[in-house]
Amino acid sequence: MADDRARFVRVCALSELEEDTPKRVELDGTPVSLVRTVGEVFAINDICSHANVSLSEGEVEDCQIECWLHGSSFDLRTGKPSGLPATRPVPVYPVKIEGDDVLVSLSQES
Repeated sequence: MADDRARFVRVCALSELEEDTPKRVELDGTPVSLVRTVGEVFAINDICSHANVSLSEGEVEDCQIECWLHGSSFDLRTGKPSGLPATRPVPVYPVKIEGDDVLVSLSQES
């Protein structure tokens, strides 16, 4: 039987996502930040690995999301931090676009 976390679930309409403006959603109790930037949509865990605050309150630039509290930035493609104080990556999740629907799977990309 397939893992339920591998299934894709509709989280919002593509038209609801503003360019470079994170949108927080919850998927099966997991906080996720959706970001539409550079012609793509990314899904990253919404909790900073350094300070346990919402990344969706931060700013987006150059495919990075910045934590508003201490300034750590995370790559939207990999979840890896680009500088201190964060040293641990945050999970990123696969995204599919079907028409105007944005679908996310909680299975982590490798």
